[in-house]
Amino acid sequence: MNRRDVIKGALLSAGAISAGSAMAQEVESRAGGEKPAPHESFPAAPRKKNGERMPNILWVCTDQQRFDTISGLSNSVIKTPNLEKFMAESVTFTNAFCQTPICSPSRASFLTGRYPHVTALRANGQRIRPTERLVTRTLADYEYTCGLAGKLHLSPCLGGRVEERIDDGYEVFKWSHDISDNWPLKNEWYVWLDRQGVKIPKAPGGPVWGMPIDPKYSQTAWCADMAIQFMRQQKEFNPWLMSVNIFQPHHPFFPTEEYLSHYDPKKMPKPAYREGELKNKPIFQTVDHNGAYGGKDISFAKTSPEVHQEVIAAYYAMIEQVDTEMGHMMLALEESGQADNTIVIFMSDHGEMLGDHGMYLKGPYFYDCLSRVPLMIRWPGRFKKGLKVDALVELVDLAPTLLEAAGIPVSAGVQGRSLMPLLTGPTTEHRDSVYMEYFDANATYEIPPMLTSVRTKNWKLNYCDKPRTGELYDMEKDPGEFNNLWGDPHARDAQEMMMHTLVGRMIETTDPLPVRHTAW
Repeated sequence: MNRRDVIKGALLSAGAISAGSAMAQEVESRAGGEKPAPHESFPAAPRKKNGERMPNILWVCTDQQRFDTISGLSNSVIKTPNLEKFMAESVTFTNAFCQTPICSPSRASFLTGRYPHVTALRANGQRIRPTERLVTRTLADYEYTCGLAGKLHLSPCLGGRVEERIDDGYEVFKWSHDISDNWPLKNEWYVWLDRQGVKIPKAPGGPVWGMPIDPKYSQTAWCADMAIQFMRQQKEFNPWLMSVNIFQPHHPFFPTEEYLSHYDPKKMPKPAYREGELKNKPIFQTVDHNGAYGGKDISFAKTSPEVHQEVIAAYYAMIEQVDTEMGHMMLALEESGQADNTIVIFMSDHGEMLGDHGMYLKGPYFYDCLSRVPLMIRWPGRFKKGLKVDALVELVDLAPTLLEAAGIPVSAGVQGRSLMPLLTGPTTEHRDSVYMEYFDANATYEIPPMLTSVRTKNWKLNYCDKPRTGELYDMEKDPGEFNNLWGDPHARDAQEMMMHTLVGRMIETTDPLPVRHTAW
C-alpha cells in the first residue's frame, strides 16, 4: 500500500467524518504524529488516455419526483430557486423517462445501463443478481472513490430487513433507506439523530404531517451534509463519485413544519382527474383509485378535495427542501474549488401520481406524471449551458454517458446510449421511442400486473397481458392522457404502428450477455 492509499484510508475511516482541521488531525494521528505530506507529493490522480483529468461526479437522485416540479421549467407555484439556477448552468432533458415506474427496478436499471427484465430485478422485494455490474463498480475499477448517502434499494428492505449489497463499488456507504426507524442502529440518519439528541415523535393519523423538527435534522439535510463532507475529504484524491439518494419527496407526505408552512393548500393546483376516465382502462387503475398499492394505501376516492390540495402542498414542500440542500451542495462544491471538474446530475428514479387520473403514489401504469422525471446535467466548460433538450432519452442512457465522460470503456452488457452527443455537440435527436415495463413489480394485486409501454413524441401505447387490454394516447391532441383510443377504429393505424414499435423495442432490449466469442 502506498502513502496515498494510507492517507486516503485514514480519511475514509469512521472517525474522519468531519471537515477541515479535523481531517488533518486524523492524518497526523495515523501517521505517527508526522505532518501530512504536501499536496503536491500525493501520487497524481488518474487521467484519461489523452491526458485529461477524469471528472468527479456528484449524482443527486431524489425519490418519486415528477418532471413538472421545478420553477422556471413547468411549475409557477413551487419554490425551487436553486434548481432554477442549476438549470441555467446545465443541459436540461425535458423528455427523460425511467424504464419502470417503481423504485428497485428503476434504480437497478439506471445504475447498470440495462433494462429491468435483463437485470432480473423487475420488482420491489427482489435482489439484484450479484453478477450485475453497476457503473459505480466500473468507475471504482478505474480508481474512482465512490460514496453513497441515503438509499440504494437494490435488495429487499421490508420489515426491518437490512439491504444486502453486491460488489457495488461504494467505498463509503452511509445507508438510510427512508424516514422510518424500522432498522434500529442501521439507518445511519437515525443513528446520527440520536447523537444529536433529536427524537422524532410518532406521526399522527392522516396523509399529511409537518414534522416538528428543525429542517437541518431532516434526512434530506443529512444526506446533503454527508455529501459535502465526502466532497471536502476527497478534494486531494480525485476522481470521485458521490451518490446522494435523498428519500423525499417519496410518501409519506411528511415535510418539516417550516417548509410545509410555505404553501397554502387553497392555492395549490387540483389533481388532473376526469370523472369516469378509468372505465375503459386496465382494471388495476380502478383498484388503485380506491386505494393505492392494490387497494392498501391512500385512496383518491375517499379523500376530500381539500386534502387533495394539502397533499400537493406537502409534496411541494418536500421538494423545496431538496432544492435548499441542492444549493448547499453546489456552494460547497464551488468553495472546495472542484466545480469546474465535476459533473453534477440532478434526477429522480420515477414520478408520483399525486392524484392525477384519480390515483396516488405509483403502480402498473405509465402516465407521464409517473414515468417522466427531471434530468439536468452540468459540467462547466464541457457541457452546454442553459440548454433544454426535447429529445427522448431513457435513464439507462446515464451509465454509458458517465463512462464516456470519464474516458472509460463501456462495460459489456450496457444497453443504454450515451448522451454525450446531446451534451456536447450539435445533435438534437437521440431516440425514436422510449421503452418501459412493469412486470409484477408490486405484489399487492390479485392478478399480477404484466405490462409494457412504448412512447414516441406523438403517441403512447401501453399493453397489458392479463387481462389482455391496452391504452393508446395521442400525445399531441391529448397530452394529459385522458382519452384512451385503444380499439378505436379511427386510431387503428396508429395502434398497429405502435404495436410494431413495441415489439421491436422488446426484441432490441434482449440481453446482449454473455458475450459471443466465436461465430458458432
